Amino acid sequence: MLKNILPNNIYEILVSKVNFKSINEIRLRADKPIVLNIGSQRIYLGENGVTSNLKFALYASKIMVEDVIFRASECSIYSVNEQLKKGYLVTKGGIRLGIGGDVIEEAGKIKTLTNFNSINIRLPHEIKNCSLNAFNFLIVNNQILNTLVISPPGAGKTTFLRDFVYQLSERNYAYNVLILDERGEIDLGTDGCVGNFSDKISFAKKSIGFENGIRSLSPDLIVTDELGHQEDVDAILYAVNSGVSVIASAHSDTIENFIKKPTFDELVKNKVFRRYILLSQRNGPGTLEGIYDENFSRLK
Repeated sequence: MLKNILPNNIYEILVSKVNFKSINEIRLRADKPIVLNIGSQRIYLGENGVTSNLKFALYASKIMVEDVIFRASECSIYSVNEQLKKGYLVTKGGIRLGIGGDVIEEAGKIKTLTNFNSINIRLPHEIKNCSLNAFNFLIVNNQILNTLVISPPGAGKTTFLRDFVYQLSERNYAYNVLILDERGEIDLGTDGCVGNFSDKISFAKKSIGFENGIRSLSPDLIVTDELGHQEDVDAILYAVNSGVSVIASAHSDTIENFIKKPTFDELVKNKVFRRYILLSQRNGPGTLEGIYDENFSRLK
């Protein structure tokens, strides 16, 4: 899919002169150098591949930024406006474009995003077995424990969730798994689902997806990404109180900083999550920093 949205010359350089599988992000900013994030290192893109010398860096233009977004929308900006209002766009294959521009509000609500000036293209990677170091800590007596995966942006939360669902299937844990893929990233934006026992609801708010999914698909486990608002917390509580296990993720760089977030006070105090997984980019995205119980005591 990346071939369909990037300018041909940029795509050819990435494919032929850069270790393509190692790229986590491609940053295009109007009239600024093109920057790659490779293994948590930020480096310029040049005609001959990566370079640390600004003099040899290739530059993006505003026209390039706008053209990439237009292509990613499959030539219909209007059709993806609901995503644009949230500041991103997801293509087939799970490539996510975080978009910078001007927010247009009407009656206190975001109407659209326009005057695009930057894009953060996040490339999803399947890393098989990346959840195995934590896998056995999350299932006790054949019960999947409510778990929250914590990391800074781009440190492997979604990849961990995807692999955990895959490992459940590989080990023939026949739980009905609902992937609530609000941004189309967990399941790589495909029409199918990870694993043999999974259903998927994509691009729905958690408040809607949890309620509809529980009623219609009777999941044993819901897997979802990036909790951040009170309505997300309410959705988690609705699921748990309905007897459904939840594995989710949230942004933070340390357990201590996570605990300080007021949004999660109720979940923390009521010990809703029995396990916390902390990831970082210290040795590359997905570095396991620790596994903690509901009291934040380190298990591993």
